[in-house]
Amino acid sequence: MTTITMHTDIQPNATSDLALLGLMQLISPALPIGAFAWSQGLESAFELGWVCNEAELGEWLEGVLDDGLSRCELPVLARLQTCWENGDSEGLTFWNDWIHANRETAELSDEDIRLGQALMRLLNSLELQPQTVLGHAKLPEDPGYVTVFAWTAHQRQVPIRQSLLGFAWGWLENQLAVACKAMPLGHTAAQRLNEQLRPQLVAAVDTALALTDEQLGPILPGLALGSAQHETQYSRLFRS
Repeated sequence: MTTITMHTDIQPNATSDLALLGLMQLISPALPIGAFAWSQGLESAFELGWVCNEAELGEWLEGVLDDGLSRCELPVLARLQTCWENGDSEGLTFWNDWIHANRETAELSDEDIRLGQALMRLLNSLELQPQTVLGHAKLPEDPGYVTVFAWTAHQRQVPIRQSLLGFAWGWLENQLAVACKAMPLGHTAAQRLNEQLRPQLVAAVDTALALTDEQLGPILPGLALGSAQHETQYSRLFRS
């Protein structure tokens, strides 16, 4: 009979383990905040013939990652989480408003606000919601999704870099789910794109963490046009 010996000299880091599990819960497609209901202009890109196959979808997603997330959501998420850690109410309000100001269409702005509200309702039901005053940090009015995500990551002691990787991974999973429904893209093709873009997620996080405040701002005219046209698209699967 084979005996398996457990090495007890290496103690697990319970805090790190819980932080990882908390991040996995936060970015899970099962999280009931409705992120699956939005396409972020991708459905219009299919309808308009801008994205027609797996290769073109990969190019589209890589472009959004490089010129969008790495210059907008990801660096701001890092700043917001730092503000929560430092009890910086003024910083929280500034970056929350900055995100809202950089949403180029009503659809993109509505998505951010509604997802933030949905996540706040979930946190409330779990008794994890940020208070009106947390230490010296005051919750901004109309907190968007990135702001509430930052709070949850902070509350669960997720390191900032891991928060950014998780946020980017959740975005990619949602975009591939959109493609599987609306393109349609096969699930095997979706996994190929996951493999292709994983290194790009890491590169985007590296970029986001290196940018100064003056270098921030998305450069996504195609996505903005697609999102604007999606609002009046005759037939659509995703919210507007």
